[in-house]
Amino acid sequence: MEFNDSFLIKHTDDLKLPVTGTVHRQQMTFHCQQCNAVLADSTGVCGEMKSMDSLMCLRVTNDVVISDKMESEHKGEMTNCIYSSLKCRGCRCALGKVIHSAPSRLALIRSIFLLYKANINCYILNSSSLVKASTLTFDQKPLRQSMNEVRQQFEAQLEQMSRIKNRLVDRSVTSNMVN
Repeated sequence: MEFNDSFLIKHTDDLKLPVTGTVHRQQMTFHCQQCNAVLADSTGVCGEMKSMDSLMCLRVTNDVVISDKMESEHKGEMTNCIYSSLKCRGCRCALGKVIHSAPSRLALIRSIFLLYKANINCYILNSSSLVKASTLTFDQKPLRQSMNEVRQQFEAQLEQMSRIKNRLVDRSVTSNMVN
């Protein structure tokens, strides 16, 4: 435990959450590793770009500044990409990139915020733990699996509502017979 201004936090560098498929269910916030500014939360995470060691986010907070300058890459993973750098508003630390134009092989990550896991801490809400993002994986379930789970939940709720409706109808019929 450490005291950070006005609250206690449990700082855990070696926390190992169950790999793949569980992290996306954890409620967490993502913070700049240098100044602790809040950058995003787990509701906006849509995966991980392992080859770039980056977290993929649909949205970020106002503490993430998008550079006006567009840059291009001519080698490596981001060959033929045009992107803007992301920086922390608080400490100006490099946080990642947002790709504006990319070859078809990287079409999936266009307009997605790519936050460098090495520069991010994760505050896990239910355990009050602060961990390095690089110690976690952010793989998402395949869409078909998620859709099947939602369908099963929906069908279970529909079945429960049908039973309740039938009980109400039975009570109504019974009360009409008594009157």
